[in-house]
Amino acid sequence: DDETINDNINSIKSIFSKFLDFSDEKNRALLVNNEDWLKELNYIEFLRDIGKHFSVNRMLSMDSVKLRLERQQPLSFLEFNYMVLQAYDFFQLNKNFNCTLQIGGSDQWGNIVTGVDLGRRLSKVDLFGLTCPLLTTSSGQKMGKTENGAVWLDSKKLSPFDYYQFWRNTEDPDVEKFLKLFTELPLDEIEKLSILKGKDINEAKMVLAFECTKILHGNEIALKAQDTAIKTYNKKGLGSELPTINIYTKNFISGYSIIDALTSSLELLEPENDSKSGLCKSKGEARRLVRQGGARLNNIKIMDEKYELSKEDFTNSEAKISCGTKKHAKIVLN
Repeated sequence: DDETINDNINSIKSIFSKFLDFSDEKNRALLVNNEDWLKELNYIEFLRDIGKHFSVNRMLSMDSVKLRLERQQPLSFLEFNYMVLQAYDFFQLNKNFNCTLQIGGSDQWGNIVTGVDLGRRLSKVDLFGLTCPLLTTSSGQKMGKTENGAVWLDSKKLSPFDYYQFWRNTEDPDVEKFLKLFTELPLDEIEKLSILKGKDINEAKMVLAFECTKILHGNEIALKAQDTAIKTYNKKGLGSELPTINIYTKNFISGYSIIDALTSSLELLEPENDSKSGLCKSKGEARRLVRQGGARLNNIKIMDEKYELSKEDFTNSEAKISCGTKKHAKIVLN
């Protein structure tokens, strides 16, 4: 509905305002809504005036359509028309804002050139497309929003510390490439960092994580995330920016086990909240973790699935729980 779309637009603008300047009167970024030209569109007129410029034969040859059909994946009529709408958007962006270049991932090539062709047919203008290869890690995994391990830029969806850790956990062969792609460091400084090997490469990963976090969340928050990482991993302690699990004293009446702790929500505000977006996704996963020796409480390995936390596990009402070597949280006793 309109309210949801407007909320999404505001969220998108709040994120992109960290990278683009929407206030500079001479050269400001614009965030436009294609509803402005689609809302009052007459369907029959659109088919007659715009649809006649599209060959179904050519549309079927586009990778975005052809691959779906080859895999026998469902393709709705609405999705099939997406390239028509995207082409029409390009035409309108040129007409209203003198936009001549559309940039996208390589999977958007077909949609973009369709817009280039529509602009030539309707306005006799030269439009252009620029596509970039989809990013992959050294292991060949696509870095996309639908892939496992994908990250949010919104701090409400992903904490700055977890964003920092995402870059800190970069695979060794990708560090130099990511420093060049995602930071503003001088190339000569990146060259010095790219020489580091073995354990020393962790220094380069920390620089990568700090610089990426600074660009998105600012220098002060990046420093806090870095400090938390050092205290948590290097000094085996508790950092202030660790994800937090709040539990209540009355929980101990019926027992609060290591399994409960591993599956408790990292945003648990009330003991009645049964959300399970914790370090482990399920109790079954938590039990396997314990059996395999991957669960730790205050850096001590817990091998007993029935282990129940007690007040003695807390120092100043805080305890550290770990899932493997890379996922940690702070349990706060209220």
